[in-house]
Amino acid sequence: MLGVTLVGSAAGSATWSFMAIWAVDELGAKAALPFAFLVGAVLSGLSGFAGGYLSDRIGRRRVILIGNGIMVGYPLLLLALSDAKWAGLTALAFAGVFGSLGGSVSQAMVADLVSPERRQPAYASVRVAANVGVVIGPPVGGLLLVLGSWSALFPCVAVLSGIAWFVAYRYLPHRGDYAPEGPPERGSLSVILADRRFLIFLGSAVFAWLTYVAYEVVLPVSLVDGYGYQPSAWGFLVWINPLLVALFQVRLTRLATPLPAAPKLVLALLVMGLPFLLLVWTHSLAAILFVLVVFVVGEMLWVPTSQAVVAELAPPDIRGAYMGAFGSAPAIGFALAPLIGLQVRNSFGDETTWAMFAAIGVVAAVLGGLALAGLDRRARRGTSAVLET
Repeated sequence: MLGVTLVGSAAGSATWSFMAIWAVDELGAKAALPFAFLVGAVLSGLSGFAGGYLSDRIGRRRVILIGNGIMVGYPLLLLALSDAKWAGLTALAFAGVFGSLGGSVSQAMVADLVSPERRQPAYASVRVAANVGVVIGPPVGGLLLVLGSWSALFPCVAVLSGIAWFVAYRYLPHRGDYAPEGPPERGSLSVILADRRFLIFLGSAVFAWLTYVAYEVVLPVSLVDGYGYQPSAWGFLVWINPLLVALFQVRLTRLATPLPAAPKLVLALLVMGLPFLLLVWTHSLAAILFVLVVFVVGEMLWVPTSQAVVAELAPPDIRGAYMGAFGSAPAIGFALAPLIGLQVRNSFGDETTWAMFAAIGVVAAVLGGLALAGLDRRARRGTSAVLET
């Protein structure tokens, strides 16, 4: 799983770091590009749930192989459509559908492979592999563009995707030691809609992803257009996140694993959102570096904790569907955060924008705390009962 994640992440980031440039330069689609990304985000959210739903019924491995297999040929399709504006934009929008098909399934498979007490470290390890891929991918993609333009980038990404598919085919097990015994005999959506605790937690995740996407998309616009930094400065600053995750994610997760999930999640979300308030008073380089570093600490606490919580909340027989529903939160964040953030910034300025995102982080923390109230006590009672038996 770590190997598939690493190579797949490198292939994906080598492509997606340059997709907006490709759409503008090759397709001439500057005006229509935001709508293509919006449609793609919505479709990827639906696809994530569909992939999780299917994995409960036909197996995680099959869905991962289907998603990764499609992504082997997709870069070549994009290359073939470089002169066809609307066909290329359509393919760009649908790429997220197939790219996210196996994402939630991989999270469900981690829970199938390891025992509950090992899930947070396992999710942290998978996240490190993904971030190492993000560190590797963009420089490789940039080098390929320098050496041979798009005709070099897309085929090489297809080869990387093929390697990820082969590793998945050769080494991923058909079934994990902690997987459910058989396919579910009930509908997934009705169970999810009746699970109030999970729905509140899903709402927390949506607000958390709004905060996260603000860091990724809105912050660089503020730095360059509002605070006077050069675009190249963000190219260096953006590396702070994946580098710190690669270096410290597993260590931090190991230290924090004994802590109860509820207070840890609330703290993580507050640490992600509240530092944005510093940008209301100052936009010095020191302040920006402080915000970026503190943000990634909160993010490293939040991601594996939230994934382990969903694995805990999900009934084993429909774990994939739960992970798929949870996987829709990033799509909503990527669809709404740029729209909301940039509109507020254009109307009211940078200070109001960052005060708003700090408040959104607080809302995420409150909802997460409400969703997890009593969960740790329930888990401890369950563990005590097992030990007594």
